[in-house]
Amino acid sequence: MAEEVKSESEKKKEDWMNSKWRPMMGWMYMLVCTMDMVVFPVLWSLLQSLNHGQVTSQWNPLTLQGAGLFHIAMGAVLGIAAFGRTQEKLNGANNGGAQTPGTPSTGFGTPAPSTSFTPVPSWGTTPTAPSSFGSSSGFGAPASAEVVTGFGGKPAPVIPPFPER
Repeated sequence: MAEEVKSESEKKKEDWMNSKWRPMMGWMYMLVCTMDMVVFPVLWSLLQSLNHGQVTSQWNPLTLQGAGLFHIAMGAVLGIAAFGRTQEKLNGANNGGAQTPGTPSTGFGTPAPSTSFTPVPSWGTTPTAPSSFGSSSGFGAPASAEVVTGFGGKPAPVIPPFPER
């Protein structure tokens, strides 16, 4: 079978949904929230006042039914979509692969390595303390020879002993 040759306009037509689904999800979510939280409550109240002469019950937003699962799901979808697009841009997938201005690069989509990066020691290892660490005893506590690592490999703060009463 022969492969079909597609023109640039046909390629762009196919790519439209692929490139615009993220903003469309945001527009859809904004429209649903506007209708469910603003327009429908007003119309519900107007309908009741025209038919019965008074408003007897309030509008219950449909998107808040089921513990607001719709909003949780849409928050996850939009958040992951925004994160994914950010990663695409950082990797050079914006504007057909063009680099963003001001971003140094060693190649296509690869940021230049930083020379000031110091790797964090792996979990369970004790980092070596700088020579100035623990030189002042502070609060009368003796300087500890062992450095305890906290979150992210940073030294844990020294807790001074409590004075007895």
